[in-house]
Amino acid sequence: MLRRRIGSLISTSIRFSQNLHYHHQKPISIYSSPLKNNYISKPVSFLNFQNTYSSSLLALNDLRDNPGARKQKTRKGRGIGSGKGKTAGRGHKGQKARGTMKFGFEGGQTPLRRRLPKRGFKNPFSLTFQPVGLGKIAKLINAGKIDSSELITMKTLKDVGAIGKQIEDGVRLMGRGAEHIQWPIHLEVSRVTVRAKAAVEAAGGSVRRVYYNKLGFRALLKPEWFEKKGRLIPKAARPPPKQKDKVDSIGRLPAPTKPIPF
Repeated sequence: MLRRRIGSLISTSIRFSQNLHYHHQKPISIYSSPLKNNYISKPVSFLNFQNTYSSSLLALNDLRDNPGARKQKTRKGRGIGSGKGKTAGRGHKGQKARGTMKFGFEGGQTPLRRRLPKRGFKNPFSLTFQPVGLGKIAKLINAGKIDSSELITMKTLKDVGAIGKQIEDGVRLMGRGAEHIQWPIHLEVSRVTVRAKAAVEAAGGSVRRVYYNKLGFRALLKPEWFEKKGRLIPKAARPPPKQKDKVDSIGRLPAPTKPIPF
C-alpha cells in the first residue's frame, strides 16, 4: 500500500514540474499577488520525494538483528588476553579438567536419584480393555445397525460406533442394560463380566472370550491396512500361559461372521 501511494506521488510531482517548466520560462515566486490572482496567497513547498522514498521503505540489505539477540560463541584456547586461554576455564588438573563423568555423578556420594524414595508401580504386563454395555448393543440392534442373527465381534462394535476408535487391548462386555436383551445374540469379546454372561446365556445366546495379540488385533479391526501395505493377514497367535485360563479360544482372522458352537 505504501509503495503504491509513494509511486503515484512521485509520478504526479514529475508531471507537475514538467508543466511548470513548459508554461513558465522564468522562475516563479513562491508568493503570488492577491490583486492579480483572485485567491489568497499561500507559500508553495515541494517535498523531496527521493529522500522520502529511500528513508521510509525497508530493504532486505537493511535487516539487522536486535542488539543482543545473537550471542557470539566463546572461543577457548586463544591466548591469555581472551580470558579463556591456556586451561580454557577448566582450572588446573583434577577430574573435571581431564574428562567427563556420567550423568548424575556427584563425586562418589550417593546421588539424588538414589537418595529419593521410590513411589508407585507400573505393571508392564497390564492390559486395558474398553467397556461396552449390553444396553448399548441392544439399542444398536433395535436401530438396525447390528444384525442379531450374525456373530457380533469387536470389529462389528467398532464399525457401528459402539466403542471408540482408540482401542488398546480389547473390549470388556459389561452388564449395564442387561434387561433389554430379550433375544439370543452371539458375541466374541476379550473379557466379559459374570452378570453380562449370565444375561446373554439366559436369553439363549453365547459369549466367547477370544485372544488377540497386538498384531492380530490390528488385523481384526483394520484388515485394509495389510492390503494397502501388500502384506498377508497374520495367523492367529496363541495366548501366553498366564492368560490361558482367562480366554476360551484363539481369535479368528479375518473377522468371522458365524458363531462357533462351544
